[in-house]
Amino acid sequence: MKRRREVSQSNSHSSCRQTSFLSFIHRFNACCYTCPEKYDPKMKKMDSLCTVRLIFTFLKTIGLVCLYYCFSIGITFYQKWFIKDFHFPLTVVICHLVVKFVLSGILRCVYHVVTGRQRVVLDWPTYFKQLAPTGIASALDIGLSNWSFEFITISLYTMTKSTCIIFILGFSLLFGLEKKRYSLIIVVGLIAAGLFMFTYQSTQFNLDGFLLVLSASFLAGLRWTLAQMVVQRKEMGLGNPVDMIYHVQPWMVVGLLPLAIVFEGIPIATTEKVFRYKEVSVVLTTLGYILLGSVLAFLMELSEYLLLLYTSSLTLSIAGVFKEVCGAFVSCFFKYNWRRSYDYRKFHWFNSVPYWNNTPCHFESFGFKW
Repeated sequence: MKRRREVSQSNSHSSCRQTSFLSFIHRFNACCYTCPEKYDPKMKKMDSLCTVRLIFTFLKTIGLVCLYYCFSIGITFYQKWFIKDFHFPLTVVICHLVVKFVLSGILRCVYHVVTGRQRVVLDWPTYFKQLAPTGIASALDIGLSNWSFEFITISLYTMTKSTCIIFILGFSLLFGLEKKRYSLIIVVGLIAAGLFMFTYQSTQFNLDGFLLVLSASFLAGLRWTLAQMVVQRKEMGLGNPVDMIYHVQPWMVVGLLPLAIVFEGIPIATTEKVFRYKEVSVVLTTLGYILLGSVLAFLMELSEYLLLLYTSSLTLSIAGVFKEVCGAFVSCFFKYNWRRSYDYRKFHWFNSVPYWNNTPCHFESFGFKW
């Protein structure tokens, strides 16, 4: 009898531990992913459906982040190289916006022809009230970022632009998208402090370029916070990134066109690379470079809105911080490996930071110089 009691007690303890473990698994799945099925404490297997969905969500987020990294880093280096030779960044951005609007319109028409379903079209009051602030902030963010390439290096640009996470956190708390948590504020503060140490006492510091990028970071924080509110609002029907790009681009052109006319109107009209050309091949080459940059910009913005749709603006900004670090490493790799003049001891993380800001990029293998 005594042995039977011990066996029964041990079985009851093991069943209690199993129930507690299953309860923990259920709470973990509920926190990470909402499962539509009710939890049964008598079940002997954990909810595999919620676990599979959790893994799928994680892999999807990682894939979107990698996609965003590829297009964003690619267009950063491409624009840096192109702007150094074609000194009209605002005009280039306006061309990008027009091409992105055309591409998104073509994709919407193709979807309508293939499926027979009409894409969403917003009414004018909603279009003005909801998308005008997002579009104008986006235009100024992109325009000022491209303009800064004329003054500062890629390393200083990437590190300064990463301060966007501070502004995104501030606007997210202001608009109620994020709850005020001290742990979140501490993490963002540590990231900001690290970015400040990266750019502190930079030997190629340019005040004009720094202020342009800092203003772009502020506008980017406002831009992505407003965009999150629009994309994740189901009643507006802009959950598809193509629809969002299609509706935002006109406002971006409206926000950037006055600046382009004031600062670049006369120079672009008198340049030999566009209107006062001497050879048609020069104009076609310039248009080809602009078109290629437009396609890269469209793919980058598509990946940004996809990541924003499935996560949040704060997640996008944190991913952007690591993207900027990757961009700095790529810049360092180009400077030292492609010039074949670097010392491996200088490639250390902390030791290499000053050299990112000291040395211009030389793409000797391809004939490009930055």
